[in-house]
Amino acid sequence: MKNTGGSVEISVHGLTCRRGGRELFSGLEWQVSGGAVVTVRGPNGAGKTSLLRLLAGLALPDAGEVRWAGTPIRADRARFNRDVAWVGHADGVKADLSPRENLAFHRALLAAPAASVDAALDAFGLARAADTPCRMLSAGQRRRTALARLLLAHAALWILDEPMAALDADGQQLVEALVVQHAADGGIAVVTSHQPLATTAPGIQVALG
Repeated sequence: MKNTGGSVEISVHGLTCRRGGRELFSGLEWQVSGGAVVTVRGPNGAGKTSLLRLLAGLALPDAGEVRWAGTPIRADRARFNRDVAWVGHADGVKADLSPRENLAFHRALLAAPAASVDAALDAFGLARAADTPCRMLSAGQRRRTALARLLLAHAALWILDEPMAALDADGQQLVEALVVQHAADGGIAVVTSHQPLATTAPGIQVALG
């Protein structure tokens, strides 16, 4: 986790979201500091992904606001963008590029050390598939490629939408271990998952629906 130059804290205040004329949730209020894991639970259609998109600043709430280190994320977007890493339900990898090329592109955007690409590939068990186009890889390997970007960002806040989707048991355990380590390092992870997330880190559960 990188040093944000300030406190590590995310909070939501009166957060309300509507989609297609239907209110998914309203008046959400919670706050966590560094070292915590926030687990978002709820049935399909309850608004879990919508909430994560609001937390990541990818969508605007119908009411309320999200604050990072006490400041509304829209007030200091440049700082928030530096401090957040998002992995959505879709992998977001370029199918014609290899895992190495996908990570190298992401590394260049972040100005991360070049050696960090190989380290991320190794950590996610992708070394043998590193130079194979992602369109030829399994869904689990593509998911691992997407998640490996977390190790390049050194972001204080991880927002993960179904990070264990398509992963085998080893991959799921790897994600759990990384989330626990991220919290132990003083970061925050906000996670939705249909599978129970085994973590000893302190945190809260947000129930929707």
